[in-house]
Amino acid sequence: MKNLLKYILFTLTILFCATNINAQELIAEADSAYVNDDYSKAIELYSKAIDEYGTSSLLYYNLANAYYRSGQIGKSIVCYERAIILDPQNLDAKTNLEFVNTKISDKPGDNGTFISNTVDLIVSKYHSNTWATIAITLFIILIIAISLYIFTKKILLKKVGFFGAIILLIAIVISIIFSVQSANIASSHNKAIIISPSVILSTSPRIPKDRTEEAMLLHEGTKVEILDSVSEGGNINTKWYDVKIDNSHRAWINSSAVEII
Repeated sequence: MKNLLKYILFTLTILFCATNINAQELIAEADSAYVNDDYSKAIELYSKAIDEYGTSSLLYYNLANAYYRSGQIGKSIVCYERAIILDPQNLDAKTNLEFVNTKISDKPGDNGTFISNTVDLIVSKYHSNTWATIAITLFIILIIAISLYIFTKKILLKKVGFFGAIILLIAIVISIIFSVQSANIASSHNKAIIISPSVILSTSPRIPKDRTEEAMLLHEGTKVEILDSVSEGGNINTKWYDVKIDNSHRAWINSSAVEII
């Protein structure tokens, strides 16, 4: 039995090493294509590495750079956004995303409220696991504060332990909420980027028949929030999204014109 387990473990180790080597070779080939300005090849290889060996913030960041260099601003924004979701501390992706967003034509108005936007900004600073770690760390300190309050005889230390415990408890609750919110943001699929050079949005889930059914014109790179979706005429291959552009604008867009983050 021991020999069988050793054989299985050895086999799995060999397979893991082989897979890792293959992944590194594919990524190295993609990097080489990017350096040699063969962005189409780099896009193909980075995408293949993601499909076959799994996602990572670095891979999406590299893919985003290749898309931008190839002139596909919309797809580059999608990949930068995915890179940041996987690793909120990827500062290179954030910097490049801010730069690419200056290149898009549309400038939507306010989206959400000041409070909700501020909370989302704070939540997005860290991964959900990081917020959970912060909560656990604060809980350990909370135990110390409670112990200080219970076991010390000095009035000053008792006050420090008591009020410190209250503050820590509030901070723990906030950290847990932020962790859940961060996880929800990472797993949600209600944000999308327009990848067509330009698209006319409709007042109903179909191609506008005339100008009265045209809602607005948007361009590549604009972010929208998906509120609902329907299939046109029962055809599952033709889907329309009910999207929110900002607090003042909402319309229908063909699913082929956008890519969900």
